[in-house]
Amino acid sequence: MVTSPPTAAGPELSERDLTTIMRLVYEKSGITLHPGKRALVTARLQKRLRHGGFASFKEYVRHLKDDPVGEEMTAMLDAIATNHTAFFREPQHFEFLADVVLPPLWARSDSAPILGWSAACSTGEEPYTIAITALERFGPEAGRRLRLLASDLSTKALALAREGVYKAERVAPLPRHLVLKYFDKRTGPPRGAVQVSDQVRRLVEFRRLNLLEAPPPGAPLDFIFCRNALIYFDRQIQQQVIQGLEKRLAIGGYLFTSHSESLNSLDHGLTWIAPAVYQRGAR
Repeated sequence: MVTSPPTAAGPELSERDLTTIMRLVYEKSGITLHPGKRALVTARLQKRLRHGGFASFKEYVRHLKDDPVGEEMTAMLDAIATNHTAFFREPQHFEFLADVVLPPLWARSDSAPILGWSAACSTGEEPYTIAITALERFGPEAGRRLRLLASDLSTKALALAREGVYKAERVAPLPRHLVLKYFDKRTGPPRGAVQVSDQVRRLVEFRRLNLLEAPPPGAPLDFIFCRNALIYFDRQIQQQVIQGLEKRLAIGGYLFTSHSESLNSLDHGLTWIAPAVYQRGAR
C-alpha cells in the first residue's frame, strides 16, 4: 500500500505503516496501541517527520526499521508515551506509605537505608510526592535515610522531572503549607511556575529504564510504586513486568499499583493488603 499524498495537515499514515509502528512500539516498550489510535499516532508523530525531514510516513518507518536502537526510536517512543500524572494522585497510597510502610522501616535497629522505586515516574510528580511524604513524616532526617530511584522510558519526561519545574496550576490543588515548604518560586518563565526544593530533589535519583528489561540490580527494595503503567500492556507483558517487580522487592516489601489495575489474573506471590497495595511474602 502506498502512503496517501501529503495534505495541508501533513503526510497521512497508511494502514501498513500504522501496523509497523504499532509493532515497533510493542516490541520496544510493551505498550499496546490499537488501530483506533490512528489519529493520535498521526498527530504525535507529525512533528518527528518535520524534525527529520521525512516526506512521508513510509520514509519515516523505513528509517525506524533500519535503526531500531537509534535516537529516533527513543524519540518516537517519547512522542507516543502518555505522561499523565499529578502530585498526590490517589492520595490513600501516600497515607498508607506514611502510616503503615515507613514507620517500621524507620524503626529498624540497624538504621539501614529505606529503599524505594517509582517505576514509570513520568514527569516526576509521584517520586517527589513520596519524598515529601517521608519528609513530612520524619523531618529532615528522612533525607539521610530514604534512597528513592525514579525511572521512566521517556527521556523527555525524565528531563522535565529532573528539572522539577511545574506550572502554578500543577501545585494549585496542594495544601498551601506544602507548597510554601517544598516548592520555590521561579523568577523566569513560565509565569507563576515553581520548582521543587533542593531538599526534596536530593532524595530522588532519576534514570531511564524500560520495564520490559531486567529491573535495576541492587539491594532488595522496601517498596515499589508502579501505577498506571500496567493498563497499557497486554496480559503477557503485565505478567513479565510483575514478575520482575516482585523479584526486586524485599520479603515484606510493598507494591503499589493504581486503583484501575488488578493483579487477579496474573501469577505472583504477592498478597493483597489494601486497595491497589500488595505485599511480598516468602515464596
